[in-house]
Amino acid sequence: MNLKEAEAGKEYIIDMIDTDDEELNAFLFSLGCYSGEPITVVSHLSNSCVVSIKDGRYNIDHQLAEAIIVV
Repeated sequence: MNLKEAEAGKEYIIDMIDTDDEELNAFLFSLGCYSGEPITVVSHLSNSCVVSIKDGRYNIDHQLAEAIIVV
C-alpha cells in the first residue's frame, strides 16, 4: 500500500520508494524517508498529506505519497 491509501494516525514502516527519479529519491532520503524507517500519516488533505518522519512533519503531494510504499 502507498501513503495515499494509508490510514491517518497510524505508524507504518517504509518498504520501498517506487520511483526511477534519482532527484526524488535523493530528496526523500534527505528527509529521512528510506526503507526500514517508521513514518506516520498525520492527516490527509485534498491534494496532499501531512506525514511525520523522525522529528519533522512534512506536507507531501499525492504524487509523492503514491511513490512511498509502506507495510
